Amino acid sequence: MKTNFDTANLVYLVVLGSAVMIWFFAANRNSLGKTMQHAAVWGLIFIGIIAAIGLWDDIRTTVAPRQSVSANLARIELPRAPNGHYYMAAEVNGAAIRFVVDTGASDIVLSRKDAIAAGLHPDDLNFTGQASTANGIVRTAPVRLEKIAVGDLIDTNVRAVVNSGELRESLLGMGYLERFTSIQITDGTLVLER
Repeated sequence: MKTNFDTANLVYLVVLGSAVMIWFFAANRNSLGKTMQHAAVWGLIFIGIIAAIGLWDDIRTTVAPRQSVSANLARIELPRAPNGHYYMAAEVNGAAIRFVVDTGASDIVLSRKDAIAAGLHPDDLNFTGQASTANGIVRTAPVRLEKIAVGDLIDTNVRAVVNSGELRESLLGMGYLERFTSIQITDGTLVLER
């Protein structure tokens, strides 16, 4: 399906480029030398745009590398983000959530927004716990997550807490990381293995 989409984009760009070129020649037919120079410049720009579109996936992977999951090896590789943190994309109860890997956090800590996305409504939770953060003490509510999936690696009935304060991103703490037998950082990549 992606090939059909790419082909349709290419056809659209070729038709659009052709229409622009025909108009350009028609509008400047009296000064053909200058028209040819402008056409050459626009042709090079057009070729550059097509090349950038064709290479976009490779460029994006190099500039912003993504996590890789190998289920048969029970291995997750997380590249270090430009801000120095490691992020893990996971599905929690079917909702896509991006976690900051935080070895200083005891548990998985969901922000209110992510808890709602995962089907946990903060108004229905009992905020009986406390957590010490850089911004002071916040209240937490213990919860059980039905399922956390990272690619084909799936964990069920996982203990977590929902933060009552203003937490920008959910945290993936030691309560989840301890499920792995090996945690290593190699060449800017955090490698988790079971």
